[in-house]
Amino acid sequence: MTISFGNPDRPNSYIGKTVPRPNAGRLVEGRGHYVDDMTLPRMVHVVFVRSPFAHARIKGIEAADALAVKGVLRVFTGADIAKVCTPWVAVLAHLKGLKSPPEHAIAVDRACWVGEPVAAVVATSRAAAEDGAALVEVDFYPLPVTGDMMTALDADTPVLHADMGDNLAFRREHHEGDVDAVMAGAHKVVSARFKTARHTGVTLEPRSILVDWNGAEGQLTAWHATQAPHMIQSVLAQHLGLEEGRVRVICGDVGGSYGIKVHVYPDEVATAAIAKIMGRPVKFIADRLESFTTDIHARDHEIRAKIAVDETGKILAFDIDDWTAIGAYSVYPRTSAIEGNQVVNLCGGPYDFSDYRAKTTVVFQNKTPTCQYRAVGHPIAVAVTEGLVDMAAAELGMDPVAIRRRNMYADDCYPVTSPAKMRFEGLSHHASMDTLVALMDYDGLRLEQAEMRAKGIYRGIGIASFIELTNPSPFMYGIGGARISAQDGCTVRMDPDGSLVALSGVTEQGQGTEAMLSQIVAEGVGVSPSRVRVITGDTQVTPYGGGTWASRGAGIGGEAALQAALALKASILEVAASMLQAQAKALDIRDGKVVDADSGAERLALEELGRIVYFRGDTLPKGLPRELVQTRHFITSEYPFAFTNGVQASYLEVDTDTGIVKLLKHWCVEDCGRIINPQLVDEQIRGGIVQGLGGALYEEIHYDAEGQLLNGSMADYLVPMAGEMPDMVIGHVETPTMESTLGAKGAGEAGTAGAPAAVMNAINDALRGLGAQVTEMPFTPERILRALGKIED
Repeated sequence: MTISFGNPDRPNSYIGKTVPRPNAGRLVEGRGHYVDDMTLPRMVHVVFVRSPFAHARIKGIEAADALAVKGVLRVFTGADIAKVCTPWVAVLAHLKGLKSPPEHAIAVDRACWVGEPVAAVVATSRAAAEDGAALVEVDFYPLPVTGDMMTALDADTPVLHADMGDNLAFRREHHEGDVDAVMAGAHKVVSARFKTARHTGVTLEPRSILVDWNGAEGQLTAWHATQAPHMIQSVLAQHLGLEEGRVRVICGDVGGSYGIKVHVYPDEVATAAIAKIMGRPVKFIADRLESFTTDIHARDHEIRAKIAVDETGKILAFDIDDWTAIGAYSVYPRTSAIEGNQVVNLCGGPYDFSDYRAKTTVVFQNKTPTCQYRAVGHPIAVAVTEGLVDMAAAELGMDPVAIRRRNMYADDCYPVTSPAKMRFEGLSHHASMDTLVALMDYDGLRLEQAEMRAKGIYRGIGIASFIELTNPSPFMYGIGGARISAQDGCTVRMDPDGSLVALSGVTEQGQGTEAMLSQIVAEGVGVSPSRVRVITGDTQVTPYGGGTWASRGAGIGGEAALQAALALKASILEVAASMLQAQAKALDIRDGKVVDADSGAERLALEELGRIVYFRGDTLPKGLPRELVQTRHFITSEYPFAFTNGVQASYLEVDTDTGIVKLLKHWCVEDCGRIINPQLVDEQIRGGIVQGLGGALYEEIHYDAEGQLLNGSMADYLVPMAGEMPDMVIGHVETPTMESTLGAKGAGEAGTAGAPAAVMNAINDALRGLGAQVTEMPFTPERILRALGKIED
């Protein structure tokens, strides 16, 4: 079916318009319902005893004092849990050579990072469980610690997992063309070393799970703050020895995720195992320290990179050598090699060049495991690519915008395959850059920058073009064997009063999924969004789907919703045509009423049709289909990913005496395909920018040489606050994907992808001429002053 979304005045038009969130009133009134709000009969609490050592053998556990605490019921060791819960190995078959050892829900004989669970205390209250946990005595034998990624493969570095043979988890090399020859003949070759600090997502709601085992029914029910309910259902069933149909995962309101809650965590699986053993509900809520030590970390990379250009500024080649450390284990089931793999896929993304060499080396270390976090690999690849492009422009005396326009793929060249073998269906780099330059008054800002420089005020303008992969196909995980669904489904039902219920496999994480789905379903059927009730996050109710990750909610979940809505509309009109003795093609549904398609004259209210179908079906012709419910699924198949693109700019001021960076203004122009709700898209981009700015300027997890986390609290780990944020201006170009009727791609990660690079380039633009350059994130005052030579090592 062809739908003219480009016409904002079409009847029953909601797609492309700002519509209030249906859950907004409930949330602002404090009526959100989170896992920790739940109390079940006979519910108990679990608190985990965690290793204080980065690497130690567990020689014995003494729990007598803990069991003497009033309210403490049981103390579980790793061996206890292993009797009912099998370990897992987080590898994917299509990541050739990826290895990781088996990981248990609770460590059995060895702890491999500070914070790994080594025992669990169950009590009638959280306080009693904490008191008991403090009294559990674990006899640890400290072992050598492997901490530094760049020496992890040295011959004299201890091997973390002896059975693995070395500390190499994964290595991928990609070669296109003859990079060495191109570099040798290039007009300019610019090289640099980049570092991105290990950091994590700081969600308002910590990781949370409540699990109940009903032995009489053989049913396990988990209320879980997760992004992928069906994936968790599969994991719990597999490792607890249950049929999938006997595991129900319910995901209600979630206080932020950012990729943190899309993984399998040992303590959460242990909670489910304990519930099965004890036959009663068990709740685990991570506290803030546990979040810092056990939530997945990300972005721990060191890259040496080169770019070759000719005298006109044409990019000839990139050479990328990426190292990343993933902690003690690859994280189940998505694996921890994906981020490094993405760096190889994404470097050089916006640019038309021929020769490319990239390598990622992924190593183990005695630290918290790392895995996918918002915009997986994108900020690293964009910072390296855009940093090199700016450096090349400076070497050639070219304007940063001009060198990008010289090299970006032409907007009319698609489809095209990049040197990294990424297939692009349709992007808009030049249109996006033109929009950005106009939005920010680029030439005017350059004049203002020069005027400020004359006064001794150092301001900089940073540009960062980017690509972002969204809507992943089965290529992402399915061919690698992990039970992570790339498809999604939606069921749309009309009730007797003419209202609709939409049940979707994608989940609401606070980003506005319910609003987006209600708009799509409303337009697809022909009712107001206020007449659509959206239900997500329940594996026993919703169609099977992949959940919310990789900006796939609108592009995949939304398309399933649209197709289900259109199918329901067709069913309704077939019944209406019979009732009205008309042709279905001559009818339409607008504002909840069946109307004449040509004149718009009202013929029949949906509630009247619903009354007849549900209560007086005997009056309808025999054999007339009357199922006012339709389910559709959608999966991408033509392209492995639906790439989006955009460009960001940062305008800032650097105090060269203190090293402090003041953000003045930030711009982002993004092409996410069809925009469903402009306000939601803009706020997603702004939120992503804030997280990107956090990585650029503030966020860094510190460890000492013994693997001890040094800043595991909000007093020591800096996150951006409202006072530090600049005004953010958002613009759009729309290039819909042809893989779907809806044409949506995804917008959740674009802000994070480009912001760090824009800030880095703006800082270096401000410092240009002072002999200083920074490439190690976050760009703290200390690092800026060191670059300026005002602090000695």
